[in-house]
Amino acid sequence: MEMIKNAINRYVPALVNGKATIPYKGIGKHIPTGRKAAPPIATCAHYPSDGNKLVSSIREALEKCELRSGMVISTHHHFRDGDLVANIVFKEAEKMGVKDLVWFPSASFPCHAPIIELLENGVIHHIEGSLNGPLGDFASRGKMKGTAVLRSHGGRYRAIQDDDIHIDITIIAAPTSDPFGNSNGVEGPSACGLLGFALADSQYADRVIVVTANLVPFPCIPWQIQGNYVDYVVQIDRIGIPEKIVSGTTQITKSPDRLLIAEMTTQFMVESGIVHEGFSIQAGAGGVSLAVIGQLKEYMKEKNIHSRFMRGGSTQYLVNLLEEGYTDYILDGQTFDLDGVRSMRENPRHVWTSPFTSYNYHGKGNFAGMIDATILGATEIDLNYNANVVTHSDGRLLHGIGGWQNCLFGKCVILTVPSFRDRIPIILDEVTTVCGPGDLIDVIVTERGIAINPRREDLLDSLKNTHLPIRTIEDLKAEVEDICGGVPDKPELSDNIIAVVEWVDGTLIDSIKAIND
Repeated sequence: MEMIKNAINRYVPALVNGKATIPYKGIGKHIPTGRKAAPPIATCAHYPSDGNKLVSSIREALEKCELRSGMVISTHHHFRDGDLVANIVFKEAEKMGVKDLVWFPSASFPCHAPIIELLENGVIHHIEGSLNGPLGDFASRGKMKGTAVLRSHGGRYRAIQDDDIHIDITIIAAPTSDPFGNSNGVEGPSACGLLGFALADSQYADRVIVVTANLVPFPCIPWQIQGNYVDYVVQIDRIGIPEKIVSGTTQITKSPDRLLIAEMTTQFMVESGIVHEGFSIQAGAGGVSLAVIGQLKEYMKEKNIHSRFMRGGSTQYLVNLLEEGYTDYILDGQTFDLDGVRSMRENPRHVWTSPFTSYNYHGKGNFAGMIDATILGATEIDLNYNANVVTHSDGRLLHGIGGWQNCLFGKCVILTVPSFRDRIPIILDEVTTVCGPGDLIDVIVTERGIAINPRREDLLDSLKNTHLPIRTIEDLKAEVEDICGGVPDKPELSDNIIAVVEWVDGTLIDSIKAIND
């Protein structure tokens, strides 16, 4: 396999699944040309004049879409580990005798472990999407025939619109739909919040199937997916397991170390001037991020400061800030608990977004760069501030990228991480896999201190008189290695490339090799 060295000295394959690649060139260095992709022209002459697109089963819908071997089939992860639809669709494909399908999910979860059997028997050739849990482990052991392509949420939207991947059939699992195909995620017993990850698929795929367990009379209001894009609608008994779609509550960490990280992160944002009247922040649903939001609320209350908008993954903590007047808007990309779903359904200031508006790098701007503070995690960080979110220190692929890469364009990007996990240091000379370049990562907060990227002289200047433990990343690394008794040996990897990591612009930033079991 021909390998090419990219701009951060990582080797990536010249061909992936038979297609030529572009190596990573640096931030903003790859400028696309040409026009966006387009779906086939449709005509109302092929659809019922009464708007009723209901068919009897997923099998019938697939047959009407003329499912054939080698097609690209996409699904979406709004139901997270509670999804039931993807497994049903591919089992039907197996019964129909098709082979070598490409699965293009927005993410996979442990609930998709049955897909492994279909990879082994050739129904599915390979997966182009984030791999979590059992599927990631399967790919790590070199068991998948093709190469996995790992993209961020924004990178996935970009790949569709740029025609890097063409979707033959997309299946949208919708909590509520009408017979015309108008659909939303805020109503029904399986309400998950929004359907933004399916937006590009609905607009660009050749054929679109909506699968719902809650069919309502036309019109389904609000509609997050427009029925004008939809070919067929299928009603089944269950599309997801509600308790695995969202939890009743998402909790702040109780770990003393993690709470200390949250406290230092909050104080850093205050002392550096990030928290000001009208500021904005993005924080996820992890325990540390939730603790930061809770502490931030107390500071905002004390100083009578409010935020213009907060970006989520929404949780009860963001919803409380909205409902109590501490922020004007939540711009939501994915709801993580039942309060988030309720708020999105009831409050017009809780706005659903999509990867196009939030993250797409090949657009005329996006939301990510407008955010004052972005709080993220990582599995590994190196001395050049490069970070990894998809593999562990053993080289095993166990996580997806999500929106992590896209969020790196915020005005101040903060990675909150413990200094070690299971006595394995998090800060290394070189990360196992580069998912984000250090040029975009500003601050590392651990329980043992805060490292600020030397290129952010403005942040260093603003904290000259602080009592916060500001340290060099080299000092943090040395201390943690002393505590852990050194650094574990690098994993033994084969020469077999099992996955590639795309940067947000479609260039390849790194490769992932199979582990040696």
